[in-house]
Amino acid sequence: MPKDPNPIFMKRAIELATENVRSGAGGPFAAVIVKDGAVVGEAANTVTATNDPTAHGEINAIRKACAALGVFSLAGCEMYTSCEPCPMCLAASYWARLDAIYFGNDCEAAARVGFDDSFLYQEFKRDRADRSLPSQQLMRDEAWDNFQAWHDKPDKIEY
Repeated sequence: MPKDPNPIFMKRAIELATENVRSGAGGPFAAVIVKDGAVVGEAANTVTATNDPTAHGEINAIRKACAALGVFSLAGCEMYTSCEPCPMCLAASYWARLDAIYFGNDCEAAARVGFDDSFLYQEFKRDRADRSLPSQQLMRDEAWDNFQAWHDKPDKIEY
């Protein structure tokens, strides 16, 4: 881990998650993103409140931190989250270039209260044709045009 974790920020993530449940706003998940010892984004889960399956606490906090800092890379930041991130949130954390993740509950605890993501890890290991959500490649040659345009663009912003 790049820095010593600060329990104050974990406490805040846990408080946000608990408040979220008690208020009826959403599930028991929240995250706080910190840069140089200051909170730059915090949020709770709003999946049911917003009818958005991607509105996990970590995703919402990443969006707020990026907006507050005016960046798409959160390099130099750490995330404190009330629970070990699910596969989507973990992937988003990598894409956001976070320096570290600190979590309260782990995925086994989440599974005990009905939030079991283990099936996703199993699905990722399967061949596309064997997954429970079918997927099939179409128009590969035509789709390459957008990648070629990106490749050829001299002024692209790499991310």
